[in-house]
Amino acid sequence: MMTDFLLIVALVVVAAFFWQLRQMAEISRIFAQRECQKQKIQLLAIAMESAKPSIGGSSGLTWKAKYLLEFSTDGINQYQAEIWMHGKKVQRVKWPIFPEPEWLDTPESRGSVGGSCGSKGSCNTGKCK
Repeated sequence: MMTDFLLIVALVVVAAFFWQLRQMAEISRIFAQRECQKQKIQLLAIAMESAKPSIGGSSGLTWKAKYLLEFSTDGINQYQAEIWMHGKKVQRVKWPIFPEPEWLDTPESRGSVGGSCGSKGSCNTGKCK
């Protein structure tokens, strides 16, 4: 009876820690999207690099996690930033040195995806429907 109780408590604690890690991942993703919009850069990916249990935060036991943020300034080159979190709060962000994005020089997509036009010139002549 006591072992069943301890097993259930352990399962609840593991589930709570997993839930807290998922919340931290969502918070870091939203933070990364906002920061990329502020800097006018393209967010490519965000992933947790490491996590370890810690004391502090709003619930007492929490996680310290480090996330890697991959971004691009021109659609070609890729850079990595680091986000450190303690619980549900972003502690610091370490940005690499990267050139300011020049979005006017980047190529734009034209045409339709899956359309029947073979080239840009034939679409403008009205031969395609």
